[in-house]
Amino acid sequence: MSLARTINYIRKEGIKKFWRDLNYIGDAKSGRLVGIDRNGNKYYENHNEFNLRHRWVDYAADNEFNASQVDPLWHSWLHHIRQLPPHEDPGIQKMTQSWMTTPRENITGTRGGFKTYNTTKPKISLSRERSVMVWVWKLK
Repeated sequence: MSLARTINYIRKEGIKKFWRDLNYIGDAKSGRLVGIDRNGNKYYENHNEFNLRHRWVDYAADNEFNASQVDPLWHSWLHHIRQLPPHEDPGIQKMTQSWMTTPRENITGTRGGFKTYNTTKPKISLSRERSVMVWVWKLK
């Protein structure tokens, strides 16, 4: 990041947003606010940035963010699958159905994640194992 770009960013956005973006995004970027999804994530665009790095998301959750928090419709815009944002794209407006559920965050690896359990009977019970260990100890 050049010094001129940093100074321009601080003038536009302020020192508080500059410091926040450096900590959470890792880069200080200013751009046009394109939209906000139902999770509160903000989506920005700036064509003066590097190619394929000119669209980004500012997550609503400051410290616990995850890529699965991005709405699938906005994901297609972020990754240049669609040129128009979801609220402007007529194809997406026709695509949404009443039976579709709202997307949820991926909870794999958390306390709420799915955990399997074993339904088969264990081959060695704990009490038998202890008696065998005691018997082996008495032989020595």
